[in-house]
Amino acid sequence: MKKLPVAILLLAAAATLTASAAQKTTPKTIYHKGWIDFNKNGRMDPFEDPSRSLDERVEDLLGQMTLEEKSCQLATLYGYGRVLRDSLPTEGWKNEVWKDGIANIDEMLNGVGKCLRTTPHLVSDYTGHVEAKNTVQRWFVEQTRLGIPVEFTNEGIHGLNHSRATPLPAPIAIGSTWNRALVHRAGEIAGLEARVLGYRNVYAPILDVARDPRWGRVVECYGEDPFLIAELGVEMVRGIQSQGVASTLKHYAAYSVPKGGRDGNCRTDPHIAPRELHQMYLYPFRRVIRESRPMGVMSSYNDWDGVPVTSSRYFLTDLLRHEYGFDGYVVSDSEAVEYVHTKHAVAETYEEAVRQVLEAGLNVRTNFSPPARFVLPVRKLVEEGRLSMEVVDQRVREVLRVKFREGLFDNPYNDPKEAVAEAGADKHRDFMLDIQRQSLVLLKNEGKTLPLDKAKTARVLVAGPLADEDNFMISRYGPNDLPTTTVLDGIRNYLGAAAEVRYAKGCDVVDAGFPDSELTDTPLTAAERTGIDEAVKQAAGCDVIVAVLGEDDERVGESHSRTSLELPGRQQQLLEALHATGVPVVLVLINGQPLTVNWASQNVPAILESWFPSVEGGTAIAETLFGDYNPGGKLTITFPRSTGQIELNFPYKKGSHGAQPRKGPNGGGVTRVLGSIYPFGYGLSYTTFAYKNLRISPEPSRTQGSFRVSCEVTNTGDRRGDEVVQLYISDKFSSVVTYESVLRGFERVTLEPGETKRVSFEITPSHLELLDSNMNWTVEPGEFEIRIGASSEDIRLKETIRLS
Repeated sequence: MKKLPVAILLLAAAATLTASAAQKTTPKTIYHKGWIDFNKNGRMDPFEDPSRSLDERVEDLLGQMTLEEKSCQLATLYGYGRVLRDSLPTEGWKNEVWKDGIANIDEMLNGVGKCLRTTPHLVSDYTGHVEAKNTVQRWFVEQTRLGIPVEFTNEGIHGLNHSRATPLPAPIAIGSTWNRALVHRAGEIAGLEARVLGYRNVYAPILDVARDPRWGRVVECYGEDPFLIAELGVEMVRGIQSQGVASTLKHYAAYSVPKGGRDGNCRTDPHIAPRELHQMYLYPFRRVIRESRPMGVMSSYNDWDGVPVTSSRYFLTDLLRHEYGFDGYVVSDSEAVEYVHTKHAVAETYEEAVRQVLEAGLNVRTNFSPPARFVLPVRKLVEEGRLSMEVVDQRVREVLRVKFREGLFDNPYNDPKEAVAEAGADKHRDFMLDIQRQSLVLLKNEGKTLPLDKAKTARVLVAGPLADEDNFMISRYGPNDLPTTTVLDGIRNYLGAAAEVRYAKGCDVVDAGFPDSELTDTPLTAAERTGIDEAVKQAAGCDVIVAVLGEDDERVGESHSRTSLELPGRQQQLLEALHATGVPVVLVLINGQPLTVNWASQNVPAILESWFPSVEGGTAIAETLFGDYNPGGKLTITFPRSTGQIELNFPYKKGSHGAQPRKGPNGGGVTRVLGSIYPFGYGLSYTTFAYKNLRISPEPSRTQGSFRVSCEVTNTGDRRGDEVVQLYISDKFSSVVTYESVLRGFERVTLEPGETKRVSFEITPSHLELLDSNMNWTVEPGEFEIRIGASSEDIRLKETIRLS
């Protein structure tokens, strides 16, 4: 971590925002050259000495702490406007439980809730924000007995969750880039902005494996494949932590497939077999923890096999710490501790739930309620002999280790000038546009409808309820208070005076009867008919219609699972009416989960998937529609043809996607639809690519050996473009049933027309291993088919190897 000069520490100690409670008695002499006298005893204790080892510092501090101080390091205080009533310290803080310290303050003055309205000078004014954080930090350093610094935490899956920070498209869109370097850079920017704005822990990335597309939080996941999620997760964590701040993984574990995909007040009862748990849902966590050493993990709401994860020693200690080697701290998702008692009912009282979670391995409780509700029961449990001090010490020790690793005991304050110079979306606009462009996936392009020719486009109708909507661009888990460019804005800005751009909303995102209206057809109301008729009228004389349809922020996301994946409301009727005009229609999808767009796939000539774009989404979409950018993203989740097919995804067990026999001894017939609309890994381009010359070297022979697989890819079209080269491996015969094939490599390459590149992948034993019948990871001898292609179903090259 970049160290601040002593002058800045002294400046922070005398900043003008000092609250009255922090002005009283603390001598300035606690700030010495190269160290801070946190416990105010006039000498350098081992924990205050930067030259001492991490273990020495932690043990020295822990040995000086009382039960009151230890218990406060086990709870989160939600920031101003959430739980905390004050934006800056007050005299009343001396009467609060955090007079003895606190583990962290979450979302402090980040722009979420009322703080942006009531104290904008402490939020979007970065100088004021950092000075406010310094003031709060100074209160904990100077006004508590041991001066243990507080850790400021914040969300970060869409970019840092702070006003005017650099936004990212939704994680499902980030996944669609298939670009490790781009994701690493996204992490670096989020980590940089966090550090300079005073946050030391970023709650990102989400490593949930999205296997049920009905689940509302699919939009927040990288996709359905554990290997892809792990690869991108490793890069996001490395990027964030390269800036000296912690990355906290979400949501551990088995969270993403609640029964029926039901979110909201459900979020539990995943039906996952033990082998699938480890090979599918825990695979990203195991790899990311081992390969990038994140400092945080967030425990999830749900149970697995009857035991809540947040009170499971198996998950929080045996797997997480002993098997995976995790050495950070575990924070609960909000209210997960309470659910042990109130929802799961495996604890008869809340105090019993507190005991269970701490003994299981939870470090820090988070909820939208005062931290005293957790801290006081901890003290009572210890005093009554129902919770050992040994357990408390270990949980606190793990929290303190993270705080020392973050540098909080060496540099607890931040420099406002650095925040102004480094943070903000205005510093990273080129990157914002780049990641937005790379996330776009071309699903259909019949007759080369796209790209549109600007010179031949005199009139364009931009239609649909999402054409001039932006609520999906600003996430509760990402930056806020930013100007947005809708799809309508983007097309108007791109064409300028060169063409007439018309607009018709056509219909609302949903109808008045939603979601029950998805069960039975109901006639259009007079107002709905008028809206669609107006859109049809506006299409007259146009050269093209850009229909912008899908879901908005109120239809997908946390607590917004769906029972249908059709276009909601009257959007399907609008699309069919626009298509009936005879004017070519380009469908731009705005959505957070796969939609069953069967009619569109069969009838609309061009479809561009944009997921939930960020604030520059309209710009990137317009550039792509008119050919300034050639889309190269690929789907990271399968588009089923019907919700009745769920689960239909990749990877899948051998035989599980089979067809029906026409006849036979066990019956036959045709009673269900087969296959997907668009498979995992799918995506088109305005150019074409050819694959050839597969090579495997050295010749594989042993199960514990490594080898390289490579092939040549050529751009055979007339435009510069990106191709995502994908490597799959099929274990032909094994002691347990394996997946038909698994993704084990990918590379996004940019090729000029006629250019050829050799793309290479290193295959190690970890790429070939399975969980055997005894639940041990092993590589079994036998045949493996190496496949390289443009999607999980579009395999261009393959070769079989045998290992002994």
